[in-house]
Amino acid sequence: MTTQHGGIFKLGDKNEAYAKYFIGQSYLNSLVPADDNINVNVANVTFEPGCRNDWHIHHNGYQILLVTAGEGWYQEAGKPAQLLHPGDVVAIHEGVKHWHGATKDSWFSHIAITTGSSEWLEKVTDEAYAKLGK
Repeated sequence: MTTQHGGIFKLGDKNEAYAKYFIGQSYLNSLVPADDNINVNVANVTFEPGCRNDWHIHHNGYQILLVTAGEGWYQEAGKPAQLLHPGDVVAIHEGVKHWHGATKDSWFSHIAITTGSSEWLEKVTDEAYAKLGK
């Protein structure tokens, strides 16, 4: 399944600010402007086929992913990867080591609602990613 970026929100710019924490190309469209009175980041994140972020943990907060387009993966440390489709929702609690990204043959977009800070960890290796079902 090849889904072009699309989805219901604009693609956004190449995600240069976080590029070192991704394998492949991602795009970032901030949906809520920075504001001292809002302590949550809301962004549309789009992954080209095969793109994924590194393992990471959210501290002093959480992340909610609302899948809007394509097919992607979500995996928590020690658990099997979950295949995601539009309409899926993932709630990631504070301190849970995880990663997310596109399948090998599909674009993938989600809204990321994030509070707290992120601790970036090791890459999801090509070998581990290649073992996933799609």
